[in-house]
Amino acid sequence: MTCWRRLRDWQRAGAWDLIHFGLLHWLARGHQIDWSQAVVDSCSIRAVYGGDQTGPNPTDRAKRGSKRHLICDGRGVPLAIRLTGANRNDSQEALALMDAIPPLHGERGRPRQRPDCVLGDGGYDAAAIRRGLRAQHIVPWLPMRRIRHGSGLGRWRWVVERTFARLNQFRRLRVRHDI
Repeated sequence: MTCWRRLRDWQRAGAWDLIHFGLLHWLARGHQIDWSQAVVDSCSIRAVYGGDQTGPNPTDRAKRGSKRHLICDGRGVPLAIRLTGANRNDSQEALALMDAIPPLHGERGRPRQRPDCVLGDGGYDAAAIRRGLRAQHIVPWLPMRRIRHGSGLGRWRWVVERTFARLNQFRRLRVRHDI
């Protein structure tokens, strides 16, 4: 019970966000973040007891669930993550996910917060996303919907899928049990 209580208190205090920022800052200082491209995707997770940020999961017979939105650099390092209800569309969270990337200082120069280009799947095909990314001087590499299969972006998008697979190895992250 003490461990659960401490975990809850640390979550409320934002300790995990500070740890994530510290790790990203350390990687940026060592030139370990690939700013040439970022890959964005999401995956649905079950929320057994409900809780905050849940909604009917359209892929699981409307059972309660959440969706984890993730943006990674070109090497698979998670830059930002957001949790929403499972019924939230990917395109509604894309620009908010870009804004969630913290500014990271390298050895010299101004802090970097934006990748050069963003890759995603067909769920991110929206004119508003393309305009928003271009306004931030980011090249959108997003496949168009309703075209033949095979956009060719799979050769770069696998890094975010691998990151999701690594996160889902931990059952506590794969299924939400909190209330």
